[in-house]
Amino acid sequence: MLNGVINVYKEEGFTSNDAVAKLRGILRMRKIGHAGTLDPAAVGVLPVLLGSACRISEYMTEHTKSYRASLRLGVTTDTQDMTGQILSERPYGHLTEEEIISCLKSFTGGYEQVPPMYSAKKVDGVRLYDLARQGKEVERSSVFVGITSMEIEEISLPYVTFSVECSKGTYIRTLCHDAGQRLGTGGAMEKLIRTRVGDFRIEEALTLSEIEKARDAGALGKYIIPTGDALGDLPSLRADERTEKLIRNGNPVAARALSYASLTDGEKVRLYLPDGSFAGLYRYEASERRLKPLKMLFDL
Repeated sequence: MLNGVINVYKEEGFTSNDAVAKLRGILRMRKIGHAGTLDPAAVGVLPVLLGSACRISEYMTEHTKSYRASLRLGVTTDTQDMTGQILSERPYGHLTEEEIISCLKSFTGGYEQVPPMYSAKKVDGVRLYDLARQGKEVERSSVFVGITSMEIEEISLPYVTFSVECSKGTYIRTLCHDAGQRLGTGGAMEKLIRTRVGDFRIEEALTLSEIEKARDAGALGKYIIPTGDALGDLPSLRADERTEKLIRNGNPVAARALSYASLTDGEKVRLYLPDGSFAGLYRYEASERRLKPLKMLFDL
């Protein structure tokens, strides 16, 4: 069985779950998941977890993400993108480039974002999109989302193309909608490309057909990223022979038994065995001066 993460380029017209289902057929294995949903109309980077790597899915979704989006001004829709039903249309020709740039730049740093009704968020155990399809709208609590950077690439009214780097949980559709509200014209997302998830970049992403060709050529292995490397933004430590038994038995490890520069309380680290195999994720507990296992995950 394959174990690790593969950088898939999700194409337009099917969901992230559809991509996973197709990949199960291509790779002839069942244990596959993804780290971060893309809408059917969106394209781009979709990290797919294979085999034992599925156990780190909750940590993979913590990565920052980058997108290139096209905002259409002068229109609002029920889905906040142009796949939905148009709710209103307003003039936009009076807007200057300076006003548009200033508005989009004002989101830098982050803001309180209300999740859209057409989303997988749950309210009282029911997904919002199920309620939306029934014509219902419910109150949603806002969530702070971080916007690390915002760059406007092109303005050709009614379209504005921009690139954004953001935290997990950010809805770019809603960002487009909120920008239109601030400008007083309304706005909806026209197109969306996810260009990066953590260290996974669009330049290295493979379409499903490319993965199928790599399988047939016996070259698939070179595209599968080891599970530990997929969490490369976390610090790594290597155990010695004295602590290996503790680790294999799932026990906490005294920090003094490992060589490390400095760790902060609650910090997550990747722990490797003496032979270089990935043992799993650990969290540093400053009060106990030890590393406690979060996910035990030996590469097979």
